[in-house]
Amino acid sequence: MSNALTNTEFNFPGQSSVYHGKVRDVYNINDEKLVMVATDRISAFDVILPRGIPFKGQMLNQIAAKFLDETTDICPNWKLASPDPMVTVGVMCKGFPVEMIVRGYLCGSAWRAYKAGVREICGVKIPDGMKENQKFETPIVTPTTKGEIGTHDEDISKEEIIARGLATAEEYAILEKYTLELFARGTEIAAKRGLILVDTKYEFGKHDGKIYLMDEIHTPDSSRYFYMDGYKERFEQGLPQKQLSKEFVREWLMDNGFQGKDGQQVPEMTDEIVNMISERYIELYEHITGEKFNKEDNVDLASRIEKNVTAYLTK
Repeated sequence: MSNALTNTEFNFPGQSSVYHGKVRDVYNINDEKLVMVATDRISAFDVILPRGIPFKGQMLNQIAAKFLDETTDICPNWKLASPDPMVTVGVMCKGFPVEMIVRGYLCGSAWRAYKAGVREICGVKIPDGMKENQKFETPIVTPTTKGEIGTHDEDISKEEIIARGLATAEEYAILEKYTLELFARGTEIAAKRGLILVDTKYEFGKHDGKIYLMDEIHTPDSSRYFYMDGYKERFEQGLPQKQLSKEFVREWLMDNGFQGKDGQQVPEMTDEIVNMISERYIELYEHITGEKFNKEDNVDLASRIEKNVTAYLTK
């Protein structure tokens, strides 16, 4: 088995604090820059799974870096550099405590709610008679609150976001505009690769009074993709779509009796399962970028990252 980086305890020059997220560890440098390390941790149902996935962090970081660079004409983003395959360094922003989720198709948690009779998500009305994996007439924005580790994200409407002071009406209008424009760009890029961008999420923050796109975009951790080839036939026959996303991890967990509910145990993650997940992630990387994935040396990931990031911060 290849090594996986599941825990980081760096002490970079100028470091003032560190935040360990579900998948990323974010180091604050002098309240000016953020060093975001994409670890190999994997989460599903808001739970961090017990084993890391080799090369997942490198792959997520490289996809996000590529797409951040390809969307700067739509909105400014936080990225300054990628000094290591698993790291992005960027400007420090004060994040909005909401995730902007945008859906082009009815599937995943939205389909599970719809099937149970729900016809309004985050204040957006959804018509009767829709089928699983059906395309919406126009993409819908369904934000969630951003939960701390150990808490679940909750659906929230535009009206509630403004009423609770999480963003002003003017700020929300910009967040929504950027969200839909980024999703349109992501959809175009995916289509060139024979993929459908089904749904995704974006995070935004403010720096010097300006709204910036933060974090990652269009990665398999934040997005769901279907293969375009065969979509129509599968949809018409009511068959599951062939998809490249974390949904296959969720499905494996559900098949083994785990949905993140109290008292449930995460099933055993064998080497075979871990390798399968790693291969699926690499498949997505190559599909979505159109480039071959180069597995970087991962014998001592922590030392490599420390060396590369320190060199960048002190140059």
